[in-house]
Amino acid sequence: MGKIMEDKNFFDGMNHPANAEDLTDAEKKHIPVISSSDSVKPGEPFEVSVTVGSIPHVMEPAHHIQWIELYANEEILGKVSLTPGFTKATTTLTVVMETTGIITLKAIERCNVHGLWENTKRIIAG
Repeated sequence: MGKIMEDKNFFDGMNHPANAEDLTDAEKKHIPVISSSDSVKPGEPFEVSVTVGSIPHVMEPAHHIQWIELYANEEILGKVSLTPGFTKATTTLTVVMETTGIITLKAIERCNVHGLWENTKRIIAG
């Protein structure tokens, strides 16, 4: 059985794993997983997928992911609102980077029970 996160107020800011090498079950269900190419060409479209959790998160009325946002270097690329019972906690956006260099993709999601969670992935545009 996984560790329990006791005495944690999930709505106090952004949630991050306590130990990225040893995730709790709650963390495995909430940390966004970003999938994309590691390097892209400026001006050419590429896909970025965000799935909430390495273990699928439930999408029930009482407990669900409300939305997922995707950023590139702090600029929002898109936000997807999700409806419990009708959607899965995943989205794919087609992105075009016009700049070169290291880009930090950041995904943020909001669980109605456990608050905000984020993760990042660095890619190279050039």
